[in-house]
Formats: sequence, structure tokens, C-alpha cells
Amino acid sequence: MAKVMLLTGSIVGLSYGTEFYVAWLSGNVYEQATLIGRATGPYAWCFWTMVSCNALAPQALWSKRIRSSIPALFVFSILVNIGMWLERFVIIVTSLHRSYLPSTWVMYRPTLIEVGTLVGSFGLFFSCFLLFIRLLPMIAIWEVKSDGLRAAGASVGQVPVSHG
Repeated sequence: MAKVMLLTGSIVGLSYGTEFYVAWLSGNVYEQATLIGRATGPYAWCFWTMVSCNALAPQALWSKRIRSSIPALFVFSILVNIGMWLERFVIIVTSLHRSYLPSTWVMYRPTLIEVGTLVGSFGLFFSCFLLFIRLLPMIAIWEVKSDGLRAAGASVGQVPVSHG
């Protein structure tokens, strides 16, 4: 899984670089202004955190020591999740906070309804997840296999032989 995360992080980093290169090469001032505004504007912290989490952090997985560490992989998976969420935030918010008319330029402030919707979606997810765990508990396959072998009269580690 670490190699998949490394590969996709590299692809995302390449796509970020390609996006800037195409904007520079096209000569379209609006596209250039949008990308420069994302990288240097009021939401630059969000943009650079996104780039760091999605493209730069997975590059540490080139190290076999980090790639084989379960706690490190857990941390990197959380970082990539944060980066992916920030990518959607950057796409939506930085596109909407600067309109064609400078008089409509405002900083994004979530309303109570938006915060409630976010909290409610987390609550719904965790409720469904906990119901799933309660109704369909996870059973390790090795426990099922060893119980089946005991029921067949064999000790653990031996396969029952049929004489027929």
C-alpha cells in the first residue's frame, strides 16, 4: 500500500507542476492570475498545505524503513486525507472568493448551516459505522479457520485427513 501511496503522490505532484506549466505556457492572464492567487493569495496557507500533504509528504516513502512502519503509514494516510480535503477546499473557495468584480471580493466565512452540515455528515458517518460494527462484527479469518479445524477433530496447525 505504501508503494501505491508513493505512486499516486508522485502523479499528483506531477499534475500540480503540469498545471502551473500549462498556465505559464498558455499565456492566458486569467489562468495565470488564478494559479498565482492560489499560491500567494490569502489562501496560500491552504494551497501549500495541500501540496505538502499530497505531493511532498508521500516522497518520504522512498525509504524502506518508513514504508514498512505501520505507524508511519497511518500518519501518511491521514496527511493524504487532509491534503485531499484541502484540494476540494482550494478548488471551491479560491475560485469563488475572487469574482470578476473587485467589489464582490470577500474572504470565505462558513455559515452556521455549513458548519452544522459538516458536523452532521461526520455524525451520520460515525453512526452508520458504529451500527455496522455492532450488527456485523469483524472476525479474523484465522479464528474462523482454527475453530473449524477444532470442530473437525484436528489440532491447530494440522489439516484433517479424510480416509475414504
